[in-house]
Amino acid sequence: MSLLSRALVDVRPLRSSPVFRRLLIGRTVSTLGAFMTMVTVMYQVWDTTHSSVWSGAVGLAQALPLIGVGLFAGSWVDRADRRRAYLLSTVGSAVCSVLLAVQGFTGRAPVALVLALVAVQSSFGAIGAPAAGVFVPRLLPKDQVAAGLALNQVTGQAMMLLGPAVAGIVLGWWGVGVCYLVDALTFGMSFYGAYGLPALPPEGEKSRPGVQGVLDGLRFLTGHRAVRGALLVDLAATVLAMPASLFPLVNEERFGGDPRTLGLFLSALAVGGVAATALSGPVTRLARPGPVMLCSAGVWGAALALFGLTTSAWAGLGMLVVAGGADSVAVLSRATIVQTRTPDALLGRVTAAETIVGQAGPNLGNLRGGVVAGWTSGTTALITGGLMCLAAVTAVGTTTPELRSGRAGGTDPLAPQAPQAPQAPAPQAPGPQAPAPQAPAPEAAAPAASPAIPPPATAPPATAPPATAP
Repeated sequence: MSLLSRALVDVRPLRSSPVFRRLLIGRTVSTLGAFMTMVTVMYQVWDTTHSSVWSGAVGLAQALPLIGVGLFAGSWVDRADRRRAYLLSTVGSAVCSVLLAVQGFTGRAPVALVLALVAVQSSFGAIGAPAAGVFVPRLLPKDQVAAGLALNQVTGQAMMLLGPAVAGIVLGWWGVGVCYLVDALTFGMSFYGAYGLPALPPEGEKSRPGVQGVLDGLRFLTGHRAVRGALLVDLAATVLAMPASLFPLVNEERFGGDPRTLGLFLSALAVGGVAATALSGPVTRLARPGPVMLCSAGVWGAALALFGLTTSAWAGLGMLVVAGGADSVAVLSRATIVQTRTPDALLGRVTAAETIVGQAGPNLGNLRGGVVAGWTSGTTALITGGLMCLAAVTAVGTTTPELRSGRAGGTDPLAPQAPQAPQAPAPQAPGPQAPAPQAPAPEAAAPAASPAIPPPATAPPATAPPATAP
């Protein structure tokens, strides 16, 4: 294998699993439509109301259902066929996009109705995210899980760059109705990609219904040190150091409020993320996501602190590119830890919690940055946030040796087990019998590969086993 091939994103999953390849294509197209709808909703609400309050309510309509529905959806997904749950989510989201297109063509729907449709669509997304969280570890050999997650991430980031631009063109030429309709059509590709999946029922004991199932998932999260540490690192990086809300103020303080500079700030983060994921081959083949995540999260905090110190626009943009790349590698490593160290029977609930952390953390981080900047300055908020992130990541790494040394798919000997139903005693033959030796309990952190989807004959031997959301 050439040096360039090893540096680029690992594409073995595309060759070894036609089912994963079809699923990835469908989800990529659907993600393009999702970003188009996001831009279109923001445009329509602002164009109708010219109110920043209503514009802010768009984010609320997207976030609240993810938080309110997410954990219970994860518990339900851990009792159901994940394929059917994802198809239900896809169909529901497509219907919401069709209804958005209808109101877009009529042009007379109140803003409250638009936000209600956005909230319902987000609720379907809260079902689809934990269902999709099991696809990669169930479809791919264990040593290709990180590569599969990297492919998901790089295609998603590419659509994040492309989607808003396509939305702007479609809005300018044909209006909001056509934009929503395009999104509805992209769900057809997502449905096609998922329809070919085999049945994916939970492996092991199914989730208990209602609140008890949710509590089982939360007990696992708080008791499994590696998974808990991964989510804490993500919260440290986002809550303590999220810079987006500070960009306008820093641009005003340092660079005279030039709108071109402000736009480049956001683009630099995205460019760094796409480049790092596209060159993630060595990271995913290394199969040591814990140390990689800790180092990447530390680099994210340090780069943002240095961005706060710099007075040069070009040096600042360079620091943001580094920060964006480090963030993408940290997110990829975190997802690898979550999906390889969580038993399949709990993966829906843990993925739902991961999605909530991914939604809530950046919003809280932007709030923190704005409050600190209001008391001091944008520069101070950036520097203190980056340094606090670095300190928090160091603390998590110091107190969690499983993250420092563990490989993908490693076990946590103190982790709680997935809840097991009591087994009826086997019938005993009459007469005295010697007690049977007890088999050791299976380790909760090493789920078995799905027997329904054997790895291809050409795949490398499996050595170790989201998201997401779309």
